[in-house]
Amino acid sequence: MLAKGLLVLLNQSDQGVDTAIKKNVLRAVIEVGFIIFLFYSNLLMGEFERSGIGQKRGMVWAIGDVFTAANFEIAMIAAFIGYILFESLRKRF
Repeated sequence: MLAKGLLVLLNQSDQGVDTAIKKNVLRAVIEVGFIIFLFYSNLLMGEFERSGIGQKRGMVWAIGDVFTAANFEIAMIAAFIGYILFESLRKRF
């Protein structure tokens, strides 16, 4: 009987660890995704400012100009740096 209770207790603690890891990973994905969204929205807004050529060529051209492999690489690097920075600030304060 004691072994069965201990087994149930161990299974519950493993589920808690899995849930905590899943929550942390999900939070990281959401935060990195939000930083990438802000990056791309900023680039897209820049295409439609006074000096931007997006006003003349249109939205489809602006989206094609913004969503490139180089911009995606920059967005990912910036998002991970931002995530690490905010996590360190969150743990510090």
